[in-house]
Amino acid sequence: MKGKKIRIGIIGAGCRGYALVKTVASVPCAEISAIADVYEDKALAAAQEAKTLTGVCPSVFTDYNKVLENSDAVIVCTAWEFHAEIASAAMRKGVIVGLDVGGAYNENDCFNLVNTYESTGTPFMFLENCCFDKSELLVTNMVRKGLLGEIVHCSGAYSHDLREEIITGYEKRHYRLRNYLARNCENYPTHELGPIAKILNVNRGNRITKLVSVASKAAGMKAYAKEKNVLADAEFAQGDIVNTIITCAGGQTIELKLDTTLPSFYDRALTVRGTKGLYNQTLNAVYIDKVHPENVGQYPVFAQILVNNASEYEKDYLPSVWKNITKEQLDAGHGGMDAVMMEIFVKKALSGEKMPIDVYDAATWMAISYLSEQSINAGGQSQAVPDFTGGKWLLRKSEDVIDFD
Repeated sequence: MKGKKIRIGIIGAGCRGYALVKTVASVPCAEISAIADVYEDKALAAAQEAKTLTGVCPSVFTDYNKVLENSDAVIVCTAWEFHAEIASAAMRKGVIVGLDVGGAYNENDCFNLVNTYESTGTPFMFLENCCFDKSELLVTNMVRKGLLGEIVHCSGAYSHDLREEIITGYEKRHYRLRNYLARNCENYPTHELGPIAKILNVNRGNRITKLVSVASKAAGMKAYAKEKNVLADAEFAQGDIVNTIITCAGGQTIELKLDTTLPSFYDRALTVRGTKGLYNQTLNAVYIDKVHPENVGQYPVFAQILVNNASEYEKDYLPSVWKNITKEQLDAGHGGMDAVMMEIFVKKALSGEKMPIDVYDAATWMAISYLSEQSINAGGQSQAVPDFTGGKWLLRKSEDVIDFD
C-alpha cells in the first residue's frame, strides 16, 4: 500500500453497496478504485455516484476478481450466498477485507473464512455497523465501567418491515426474496447480536455455546402478496417471527428476535440486564437500583420519569467520537454509525493494527443463521455452536470496537 491513501474496491452495488459509496467517499484517506456487480447497470450507477461525490470515476467490472487486482482493500456487500467465497478469494490475494453483514448458510462457509484468514494473515473486518452506533456504544461503556453491575441477560431484535423489499425482489433483483421463499431461520442476526457479543466479551474470555430457535407461521408475506396482487400464489417458508435463545459459557443468556414480515416500526430493541440496573434502547431508558426510587419502575411513573433519560448519561459514558461527530459523518449513512465504522476500518487497514471485529466474530455471529434453521427444522432442538477460535477464546483479551475515554 503506497502513501497515505488506501484504494478501496466495492464488490456488490445493490442498495447497500450503492449507499456505501457515499460512506467511503467521506473518509479522507480512502479512494474508491473499482466497483463490481454481476448487473452492470448497478455497477455503473454506483460508479457515477462515486464520480459525483469525488470527481473521479472508479473502474467498473462485472467480475469481482478484477476489483481484487485494482484495490488494496475491498468491501464485500453482495448477496449473502457469496460473502464467504468472495471474502476468502480476497484474503488469498492479500487484499484487505471488509465484509458486510448477513448470515451463513452452513458451517463450511464459516470455517473457510477462519481457515483462509489463519493461513494468509490478510486483515479482515466484519462491517457490523450497529456496533458503532451511539446507543450501543453508550451502553457498552456503561457496562465496562460497572454501572449496570454483572450482566446476566441481553436481548435484541431486527424489527424492520421489509415486505415491500421482499415482494419486489424479482423486479429489484434482490436476494432477500429467494431466501424468504426457501428458508426459515434467523436470517439476519448480527445487527442485534454484534453489540451484545461485544458487551459480553464473546470470543474474548467468553463464548456462545448453544442455541434454540422457534418460528411462528408464515402469514405476513402471504397476506401482503395478496393485497398487492404480486406473487399471490407464492408460498413463503420464512416464519414471521423467529425467536432464538443463546447460552454463553459465562452463564449469560441472549434473546434474539427476527421480525420483518408484519407491520411494525423499526426497532433493534437492545436491552441489557445487570445486577445493578438495566438499559432499554426502545425507551432510551436507564434504570439503576438504589439510585432511582423503587416506585419509578412502576408504570406509568416509569414512562414519566425514565423514558429518554439515557441522554443524561452521555456526559460520562458516551465516547468522544459521538460527542464530537460532524454533520458530514451523520450524513454518510445510517445516522453516523456507517462513517464511524468505515473510518475505523480504514485507519486499521492503513496502520496494520488488529481489526476490532475480526474473522472469529464474523464466523460466530454468522453461524446463528444456519444453526437456527437446523433448530427450527428439528422442532426447536438445541444446537451446539462451534468454537471458531479453536479454544483461543480463553486467552484472547477483551477489545472494544473503539477506544473509550
